[in-house]
Amino acid sequence: MMASWVWAISLGAAVSGIVLSIWLRAPIVTAWSAPGTALLVALFPDLSLHEAVGAYITAAVIIFLIGISGTFDVLVRAIPKGVAAGMMAGILFQFGVDAFASLETSPALAAGMLVAYVVFRRLAPKYTLILLLTVGVGLAVVLQDASLDGVHWHLTVPRFIEPEWNLASTLSLAIPLVLVSLTGQFLPGMAILRGAGYQVRAKPVIGITSLMSLPMAFFGGITTVVAAITAAMCTGEDAHEDPRRRYIAGVFNGVFYLVGGLFAGAIVGLFASLPAAFVVLLAGLALLGAIANNLFAALEDPSHREASLITFIVTASGLSLFGLSSAFWGVVIGFGCYLILNRRGKA
Repeated sequence: MMASWVWAISLGAAVSGIVLSIWLRAPIVTAWSAPGTALLVALFPDLSLHEAVGAYITAAVIIFLIGISGTFDVLVRAIPKGVAAGMMAGILFQFGVDAFASLETSPALAAGMLVAYVVFRRLAPKYTLILLLTVGVGLAVVLQDASLDGVHWHLTVPRFIEPEWNLASTLSLAIPLVLVSLTGQFLPGMAILRGAGYQVRAKPVIGITSLMSLPMAFFGGITTVVAAITAAMCTGEDAHEDPRRRYIAGVFNGVFYLVGGLFAGAIVGLFASLPAAFVVLLAGLALLGAIANNLFAALEDPSHREASLITFIVTASGLSLFGLSSAFWGVVIGFGCYLILNRRGKA
């Protein structure tokens, strides 16, 4: 079932990301709803898998209707660039902190990967992450006795799951899934694209991802959404010097998801065999450039600076109220401060 879940979320992200990137000529990186997955875990075992699938389908339909209405585009356009960058920097900040905190728990692995990162950034900046992944796996095997014996490469066979609908699953999962997907994924993801100069409308993006969510739900795949964290990497100069060519990063992100989905069992086995510190380090080091770019964008404009800083701090705090993520509250509070500060400055 775990392999089927990975197959479904990977295939949904692969097809939607490839189609949207080629169609819109922008690095549209899609993934599964990370906050939605966290929400789902909290509901098991009281919620059956069949009820979860029914809730996935309901959420996909609701998100699709919101997307094609065009109301979400109005919201995204209203967010100042500095506030959007502050939100994204806040989301990514904890990944960087956790990477360096691992120097305390896994000093040899952390030091080795940090040195490798710096060396590769100097000698082969475009291939840093691939080389870091390879070296990191080797260090995990040598230094922390990680075993890859359980990794078996074979094609994944997905399992069909018959959906069930009831009021309890709709209220406890479907509706919250809509809220966390829109505020925790689509909002920061679209804001990052616009901040990077891609004037992409949310309507086609939400429409395609929601349509892909429907068939994938029958195999256990949770809602397909716009990625925020990966998008921060694929919209920067590391993806390509020419912004018009960065859409290729979105296409290849989809290709890698496709390969990962087809061999989902091996992917699950690989990361299950590696120490948690490896994953934390890889994510944190990979996002250093994106953190720096978003911090610079957040503080660049003096008229946005204070509001953007507040957005960054609120988002980085991990604040969660009424089931809504810190990214949502960071934008709400930061945007409110921006309006007040700008009005005061014009008086």
